[in-house]
Amino acid sequence: MNADVLRAAYEAFAVVVRPLGDEESWRPTGCAGWAVRDLVFHCAGDVQRALVALHTPAAGPPDRDAVTYWWDWAPDPAGAANGRRFNRVSASMFLDFRQLRDLYLETTAAAVNAAADARPELRVATQGHVLTAGDLMLTLAVEATVHHLDLVTDLPGAAGPSTAGLAAVRATLDGLLGRPVPLDWSDEHYARAATGRTPLTDAERRALGADADRFPLFS
Repeated sequence: MNADVLRAAYEAFAVVVRPLGDEESWRPTGCAGWAVRDLVFHCAGDVQRALVALHTPAAGPPDRDAVTYWWDWAPDPAGAANGRRFNRVSASMFLDFRQLRDLYLETTAAAVNAAADARPELRVATQGHVLTAGDLMLTLAVEATVHHLDLVTDLPGAAGPSTAGLAAVRATLDGLLGRPVPLDWSDEHYARAATGRTPLTDAERRALGADADRFPLFS
């Protein structure tokens, strides 16, 4: 069930966040300009959006699914810069990282429970679109899993994303690409390369052919 995929992705992220202290919250992540605390604040906002969306039934038919949802998330340098500033300023307002950490963990637990109770076919609204609750759960799992890879960039020994979350990322990226990626990439490398976090090598570009110009598939 998609609720189980979301639970696995969120719980894996929480395992990394739960033991972190204030000093570790200033370590860099895979997101340009963001420390751990900035990324956790961003993810807390996304989990809050999940909680709201799962309680916001929509009347119209779905206009996005778990793959096409990502069509809107193309590279946007200006928007990304504004987002970096907003998250950095907002996250810095927590005097102790434990306050932000606990907010994230409490909100995640509530979202996981809401997902378990939601009917997968329920139509819900988020980000100006209508999706089924089941498809929404997959988009949230993909978001959490990609950011999990960002989170552990400078946290030696931290656990990686869930297997289910990584599988959801691969399925989404293959869906956007329109075929299974023709390279022997690990799930982690595929996630980083297809979202612009790791640049393509010349050999990878040759293997991808014309599809190389479509990377990143979303960011």
